[in-house]
This record gives sequence, structure tokens and C-alpha cells, in this order.
Amino acid sequence: MRDENDFLRRLKWLMFFRVIVTTLLLGSTIALHFGKNPYPLSYHLIVLYGLIAGIFILSFVYAVFFNRIKEKIVFAYAQVAIDTVVVSLVIYVTGGSSSIFSFLYLVVIIYSSMLVFRKGSMLAAALCSIQYGVMACLEYNGALDPFIMDDISAVNCALSHVLYKITVTMAACFAVAFLSSLLSEQTRKTKNELLAMEDHVKRVEKMAGIGEMAAGLAHEIRNPLASLRGSIQLLGEDIYDAPDHEKLMQIILRETDRLSSLVSNFLLFAKPPVGKVKAIELDKALTETIELFEKDSGVCDGVLITKTLIPNVWIAMDSLHLYQVVWNLLLNAAESIKGGGNINIEMYSLKNSLVDIKIADNGCGISKKRLMSIFDPFFTTKAAGTGLGLSIVHRILESYGGRIDVESDLDRGTIFTLKLKRIDPPT
Repeated sequence: MRDENDFLRRLKWLMFFRVIVTTLLLGSTIALHFGKNPYPLSYHLIVLYGLIAGIFILSFVYAVFFNRIKEKIVFAYAQVAIDTVVVSLVIYVTGGSSSIFSFLYLVVIIYSSMLVFRKGSMLAAALCSIQYGVMACLEYNGALDPFIMDDISAVNCALSHVLYKITVTMAACFAVAFLSSLLSEQTRKTKNELLAMEDHVKRVEKMAGIGEMAAGLAHEIRNPLASLRGSIQLLGEDIYDAPDHEKLMQIILRETDRLSSLVSNFLLFAKPPVGKVKAIELDKALTETIELFEKDSGVCDGVLITKTLIPNVWIAMDSLHLYQVVWNLLLNAAESIKGGGNINIEMYSLKNSLVDIKIADNGCGISKKRLMSIFDPFFTTKAAGTGLGLSIVHRILESYGGRIDVESDLDRGTIFTLKLKRIDPPT
């Protein structure tokens, strides 16, 4: 949702920017003409003004249909393609391949990289190169006579010079497309990383307050619960030849145990115990956990697990905590898959002493609304779930300075990304 809103904002800015550039083009043309020759307009200027008016009309049409078009990404690509044609027309009516407005190709490429990133910028570069090359070749062969304004005169160029201009223009277009898309991609990744960190900090602050309350509440519940269970057991020893009473006693003990387990999990979320931290070779630990999980036919039936792991990556963590985190995420992934599917586990070694573990499934996915609450204690969409699994995972990773991020689309699947601190291999 956040990325979609950002894309729509950029698309609106593009439409506004187009109007501003067109207005500047119109103003500069009027000032240039009437500054030198305040006489009736020539045919060439009338054509140019008509083209500028057409751009204004096109911008108005974009604004009218903006909210009615559902496929905004297709709408953006269409605008980029149309803008390359419009720029080619502007260049044609202002001197052809010798026009001073050839730089507008680069403007289109730059803003396309900001809007639709690398694919869009490369598409714009290809369209600009093709159109400019065709225009220059047609001019050279005499099949196309460009409009010549005022004192700008056509120069009959040699073929080598025409090919040189085409080559330089194409090189400039693709170079700008590559560099601008590279900067745009880096900016997008940095922004997404900052947003993920912001979400993580908010979750940590929220869970810190809940954790303090939960720790005291869990202890207050656990003590009378233990007394209650002991009392029920003593009463059960005094009941003879009363099957109904004994059955009731067993129900009370069973529910007491269930409540005690819930309190223990709640206490684990509130204050994860300090584990035995040791150096763990991550790929081997993950492989062992995955193999154990695959043997559980109750949850892994019809689920294909693939993994891409990196050897000799070490972390400092309690092995039981790592097992609990990975098992919980694998269990969630398997339960989201109905009728067979895939779970893919990948490791990525990052430059800043971190390692990423991505656990992706092609299950039912999570809605954007529910995605904001999945780490909250007792939030669950399962009929028999307690809603503490992901909360505990978050708290365990937090205690080791790690982080968990999530991306999900309904009916397409979910990706959980664990970020853990790397350590040097033990000697």
C-alpha cells in the first residue's frame, strides 16, 4: 500500500511537471519570436503552437481519466511512450536532428527512471534512440524535410556525420537511462530500508510497553494457577467411585494445563529467557531444522521446500531459539498453503555484517490491513491459534539485535525476512 501510494504520487508529479515544461516552452517561444519580429505568426510557429496546445490537451485528458484507470503502471508506461513521440515532434518542428531541444529526450529518460525505474528508463531510451535515428536517416535521404524556424538553416551533412550524431545520441540516452535508473533503484532500496526500520522501531516500542505489563500479569496468573492445580489433584485423591466427578476433575486439570502453557508462552513473549549463546554455522542449523520439519507429515503434506544457503556464515545465538524462530515461520508458511505449494528458503550475505534469511511461500497471503497487526500478541486468523507465535519470534530476534520484516499479497504468498548479525568464524 505504501509503495502504491508513492507510485501514484510520482505519477501525479509527472503530469504536473509536463504542464510546467510545456508552459516554459510556450513562453520561451513567444518571447523569442516577438522579441525579434512582432509581426503575424509564420506557418512554422503556428504548427509549434498547435503542438504545445496538443500537449496541454493531452495533460488535461490524463488528469480526467487518472482516477478511472485501474492499471496505473500500464498508464505510466503509456505516458512515457507518448512523451517520447511528443518530444520527437517538438524536435522535428524546431529543426529536426539539429534541433536545440534534443536534450528533452534525456529529460523523458530521467523522469521515467524515477517513475517506472530501470525497465521504464531503458524502454524510453530505446524509443528515443529509434525515433531520433529514423528522423536523422529520413532527413539525410531527403524523405523528410524538417521545419526550419527563423534564422536556423539546414546543413547538408555527410553520412559519417549523421551516423556520428545518431551514435552519440543513442549512447547518451542509454548512459543516462542506466545511471538514472541505478540512482533511482538505490534511492528506492534506501527508502524501503528506512521505512522497514521505522516499522521495526515502532513495533519494538509498542511491544516494550506490552512486555512490561505482560511479565507482571503472567507471574500473577501462574502462582494461583499452580495452587489451583495442586488443590484439584488433592481433591481428586479423595474421590472414590464417582466417575462423573473424576471426569470433571480431568477436564479441570486439562484446561489448567492449557492455561498454564498459554501463560508460559505469554511470559516467553514478555521476557525471553537468556539462552546459551554460542557460535552457530547458519546453513547447517537451517538444514537440520528443515529436515526435521519435512518429516512432520501432519503439516508438510503436499508442501515442497527448496533452499539456497550460503556456507561458512556464522551467528551468535542460542540454537534452541534459532530452531524455535525458524520452525514457527515454516509452520505458518505450511499452514497458509492449501492443496500443495512451495516454501523457498534463501540466504543473502549483506555488506553491513548482516545476513538475510528469506522464507517465502505461495500460500493464501495476508491482507494489508491484517499485516499491520500480525506481530501483536493474541492476534491470529487461525481457529486454534493463540496469536503468540510471531510475537515470540519478534521478541527473540530483538533480544539478539536482529529484525524480522514481512511482505505479503493476498492469494500470492508471504515473505518473512530475518536479519541477523554475522560474526567471524570461530578459530
